[in-house]
Amino acid sequence: MGRLDGKVVLVSGGATGLGAAQVSACVKEGAKVLFGDVQQSAGAELEADIRRQGGEAAFVHLDVASEHDWQQAIGEAVTRFGALNVLINNAGIVIKKVPIEERTVEEWDRVMAVNLRGVFLGTKHAIAQLRLAGGGSIVNVSSLAGIGQSQLQEPAYATSKAAVRMFSKVTATQYAHENIRCNSLHPGPTDGGMLHRFLPDPVALKERLKRVPLGRLARVEEIVAGAIFLASDESSYMTGAELVIDGGALAQ
Repeated sequence: MGRLDGKVVLVSGGATGLGAAQVSACVKEGAKVLFGDVQQSAGAELEADIRRQGGEAAFVHLDVASEHDWQQAIGEAVTRFGALNVLINNAGIVIKKVPIEERTVEEWDRVMAVNLRGVFLGTKHAIAQLRLAGGGSIVNVSSLAGIGQSQLQEPAYATSKAAVRMFSKVTATQYAHENIRCNSLHPGPTDGGMLHRFLPDPVALKERLKRVPLGRLARVEEIVAGAIFLASDESSYMTGAELVIDGGALAQ
């Protein structure tokens, strides 16, 4: 028995990195998964790989800043798999850190469109299907940056992730009476995906790890384990909460 047996899961930003690892883990735990991304070739490749291994997953193009794309993706999940039980709002972007006075309006708006509007739109259009399913779980992937260590953070990214944290709480309280849960997941620096693209210098990375008491990067599977927990019925009495997986960074 898998921890997500019988559930239909939609994952945004699921073609590569942490998102792809979440897609694969959900399938292994028994879920049928629809995942979306703007990375068409990577998404198609992951779908084919999962299907070769006997899993049930399908890829759709999904620009999370587009309301139309969200409507199409959620409709596809229900048409293909019959329901929607779990939404994992994983898609996100980060940009190079600069002083606030040097950040352009266009850069700021792009981060907010993907990291925050995407979460809003996914949630907005998933609610009706979660209701029809008798309830469900929304997992919003935020970040350590959304809670603290502000001296280290890029301002647009940190602000968007902090907003995701509060939006998760509001969602949780509005829909708890319908058995729709919503929690935010807050990874610390993780060995994979965006971190190495924006912190390629090993000296800078070593300095960053001085702010992590465990002294290392998180492994992708450690973050995925948190997402699976929040998606599953194991967390059935948990809503409006933050699950922090940060190596002790916020404990300092």
